[in-house]
Amino acid sequence: MIHHERVRPDPHVYPPDEWNVIEKKFNPRIIPHTETIMAVGNGYLGLRGCFEEGGPIGQDGTFINGFYETWPIVYGETAFGFAKTGQTIVNATDTKIVKLFVDDEPFWLPNASLRSYDRRLNMKAGMLERELLWETPSGKLVWMRSRRLVSFPHRHLAAISFEVEVKNAEAPVVISSEIVAIHRKSITPEGGDPRQAKVFHDRILMPLTQISQGQRIVLCHETKSSKMHLACGIDHDFETENSYTVKTKHSEDFGQVLYSMNAVPGIPARLTKYMVYHTTATASPEEMCDRVERTLDRVKGQGFLPLQKAQQEFMDDFWRRSDVRVTGLSQYPNGRSDMEIQQAVRFNLFHVLQASARAETTGVAAKGLTGSAYEGQYFWDAEIYIMPFLIYTAPRVAKNMLTFRYQMLEQAKKRAKELGMKGAMFPWRTINGEEASAYYAAGTAQYHINADIMFAMRKYINATGDEEFLVNYGAEMLVQTARMWNDLGFFSEKKGGKFCINGVTGPDEYNTVVDNNLYTNLMARENLRYAVRTVEWLREKDIRSFEILSRKLRLDPGEIEDWKTSAENMFIPYDEALGINPQDDSFLNKEPWDFENTPQDRYPLLLFFHPLTIYRHRVIKQADVVLAMFLLRKEFSLEQKKRNFQFYDPLTTGDSSLSSCIQSILALEIGEYEKATRYARAALLMDLADVGGNVKDGCHIASMGGAWMILAYGIAGMQDCNGTLDFHPKNIPDADISIRIPLTYRGRLFAVEIEGRTAKYTLMEGDDLTLFHYNEEFTLTKQNPVAVRPVK
Repeated sequence: MIHHERVRPDPHVYPPDEWNVIEKKFNPRIIPHTETIMAVGNGYLGLRGCFEEGGPIGQDGTFINGFYETWPIVYGETAFGFAKTGQTIVNATDTKIVKLFVDDEPFWLPNASLRSYDRRLNMKAGMLERELLWETPSGKLVWMRSRRLVSFPHRHLAAISFEVEVKNAEAPVVISSEIVAIHRKSITPEGGDPRQAKVFHDRILMPLTQISQGQRIVLCHETKSSKMHLACGIDHDFETENSYTVKTKHSEDFGQVLYSMNAVPGIPARLTKYMVYHTTATASPEEMCDRVERTLDRVKGQGFLPLQKAQQEFMDDFWRRSDVRVTGLSQYPNGRSDMEIQQAVRFNLFHVLQASARAETTGVAAKGLTGSAYEGQYFWDAEIYIMPFLIYTAPRVAKNMLTFRYQMLEQAKKRAKELGMKGAMFPWRTINGEEASAYYAAGTAQYHINADIMFAMRKYINATGDEEFLVNYGAEMLVQTARMWNDLGFFSEKKGGKFCINGVTGPDEYNTVVDNNLYTNLMARENLRYAVRTVEWLREKDIRSFEILSRKLRLDPGEIEDWKTSAENMFIPYDEALGINPQDDSFLNKEPWDFENTPQDRYPLLLFFHPLTIYRHRVIKQADVVLAMFLLRKEFSLEQKKRNFQFYDPLTTGDSSLSSCIQSILALEIGEYEKATRYARAALLMDLADVGGNVKDGCHIASMGGAWMILAYGIAGMQDCNGTLDFHPKNIPDADISIRIPLTYRGRLFAVEIEGRTAKYTLMEGDDLTLFHYNEEFTLTKQNPVAVRPVK
């Protein structure tokens, strides 16, 4: 099922632009929507696109990756092994506020008379910009421009440049720069939507220390239950030829630096506001405040331009390594223009960057740092949907994410014991490494997360050749996850002695706690096989590291043989009569869902039907078998893929943003090109067009990663299953699609360009590189960096 775009912006108000998301008129109706779209962040710190003047607000948000509050999960009826502690990202101290008063009248968008207005997310520069001309009730014309960035080079720093000029008269002007840490509810769940964040009714940021000196204010707080410390500081540079005074005041939860001036026509004033955030679970409040002050000392006095320049240099490098240029996806009826599609491509890549670049010691949350939905927690989709983009454009960031998973291995081992299993069981949803899923059927039962993480690690190792990571971290994770799979499954006499895995939930959360979910079994087999290959490789190539690993984990050689036997005998569901792979043992026995009599406004089903109603029907929330066919394409013949896709596609609701991208790739592979293009547009426009109807709660970061996969794996036809890169570009009949995509592989940077019936490969950086084109090997060298091949 292809869901339609809910937002089709007026091109006069939201003109298409390849590098900017532009708003030419204040639109109060979609404030929460634009707060998400216009959010800026760097992977550590994120600021929703709220107005500097502090309102009007849909959902305010200042988020720090990994900064969370804990709360006891309360069950009506509890059971052994249930998750005990919830984790929710905290809406942190707000430093975005810069209020403007002219003639003692506040600038307030809902009742302001605007002569001009331009607000834009500048994706090329990595900034949020706004410029407007305000006519006050007394007829004074006030020009105002703001630029906001969250620095990529400086992980803990954000900054605002705020400029104001009265054009036609003298006027008293006041600029109030504020820092606010008063707890307030920012989100009220609507209609019991389980995807939205928990609302705390009591205050959760408890004051510790405050500093005020000159134009600098530092506030330090502690979360009530998790006992994490947050130190946040602001400092300023103010430039004007107008006469002015400065006044500073602060309390436990509030700080204000007030600039009062007598503005003369034509003489501007420029405020540069530096905002710094540091968090910890261990350091003292005094040390945290010292860290904030050191960061402020380093940047104060520079002004905004050096920060802007450093940001631009970072963005130039990012786009050089990551920018995908595409035309021709607009050809079908009711399609978007090439410019709109190009804008959407860059919008998706830019927000993945903002969610991941400086995460470093954390994961990537489902909404990045654009909203608090899903509690700011990390899920499996980071490994399956986001990691491919990072592996082939920013492998260092991909390595950081895998290292973060390794750091929670001890907790995963503890969780496995709670579940009565050997080895390790990674949490389904978490911030701090502990399982935080209160609903085990659609949470803990998704054991496939172990295999998902190992799948992503294998992709990373193959693409980078980082054997050091495999030796130091990966091998241990592989052993512990293989132990879990071998213990979870069993050899079933009723299945002809095959290795079966019962009581699990696959990616599709509308079919829970089932036996022999196809995706889970196939991915578990890959996990077991990779563990066997890695341990045997280590024993042959690095006997010392093998012995250290064996002693540390008490690895028995018989275990390896057991993993091999389990993998070789894994049960793979197949129905001879239908010629398809059943999603699980019971799926084909369920009553078909009545799609014909389910109106569009009753989706997503999870908000309108009891789970038991959904579970007893043949209906799918998100790609499951289809996802398995994409990830493990070599395990299925083309004919199998066609039969499976044609069976499962009509049953898939699209209630998850994770479906469209995968359905597009498979549709391309089996030749259903119009459907593939429609799914591609749905994925590319998931947030800009609010396809899912909930962009107000934050961007769908995994879907954004999936949009890149459509371009790389779908249109460019990249295949990376066997440790090599083999391209099978698609020759789509009656289409004029062209694409250029840069990729990083084994330390080399190269570009793939598909145009018409020609594929061009260009080595941009690095040593000789061997690639494949329709299984035919060729090599790019510094002397011959370009190869041209026909598209079949």
